[in-house]
Amino acid sequence: MAEDKSYPSNGWKTFNGYGSKTPFLIGVAGGTASGKSTVCSTIMEKLGQDEIDHRQRQVVCISQDSFYRELSSCEKLKAAKGLFNFDHPDAFDNRLILKTLQDILEGRVCQIPLYDFKTNSRREDDCVTIYPADVVLFEGILVFYFAEIRDFFHMKLFVDTDADTRLSRRVLRDIRERGRDLEQVLTQYTTLVKPAFEEFCLPTKKFADVIIPRGADNSVAIDLIVQHISELLNQRNGNSNGNSLLQHRDYQYIQQQQYHQEQLEVSGLYSRQSLEYGP
Repeated sequence: MAEDKSYPSNGWKTFNGYGSKTPFLIGVAGGTASGKSTVCSTIMEKLGQDEIDHRQRQVVCISQDSFYRELSSCEKLKAAKGLFNFDHPDAFDNRLILKTLQDILEGRVCQIPLYDFKTNSRREDDCVTIYPADVVLFEGILVFYFAEIRDFFHMKLFVDTDADTRLSRRVLRDIRERGRDLEQVLTQYTTLVKPAFEEFCLPTKKFADVIIPRGADNSVAIDLIVQHISELLNQRNGNSNGNSLLQHRDYQYIQQQQYHQEQLEVSGLYSRQSLEYGP
């Protein structure tokens, strides 16, 4: 299957023109258990948004996990045995994702479903209300896979974490939070999760404006992103100092060059010059 598969929009119009009242959408992709949600939580915390009433937040976060589609009876049986591929693009309700992103851009209040990974189904009559915000983080393993969804984002981040770390995190998470046993988790990872990552998720890394090695542990990258969002919010509030990164032609591209020295190269500015951070 082609990595840049086009999802049939059936009349959906991709609208992500950025104006003074348009929410700024940031897509956050990466492999399973790479630290996407932790990156988003850290960004929210550093911006002081984590303890604000959800109806008054300027920055909100939504997970692609909320948009798993309803499974058939046969698929539920496979899921209970760890044989259903939740890392495949077809596992998601992509039309609902498209509609939700469109509603967000148009400033509407959105109802986000909640998914129960123990029953492998949506919680009936239970959802999360997302109120209009200035910045919306949308995180998930395949948020860049379909072009129609990917094109909604004004900025795209990819959390790049090594496979061993992702596997260990997934094992702990699925056993503690989702009631799985070790053998099932490892079998699912080797037969479904890992192949799906290599076929569907990893190729979308090329679409990222910013690559974050080591996820939330990469404080330099997180601080740069927080600075970007902070300047954006200042502009919205009329407090801009004229130095917003939005004035640049391209977004900064952050890439780890030397792991042992923890250096970052930041490029993508007008001058294409690079800056190094680290000892």
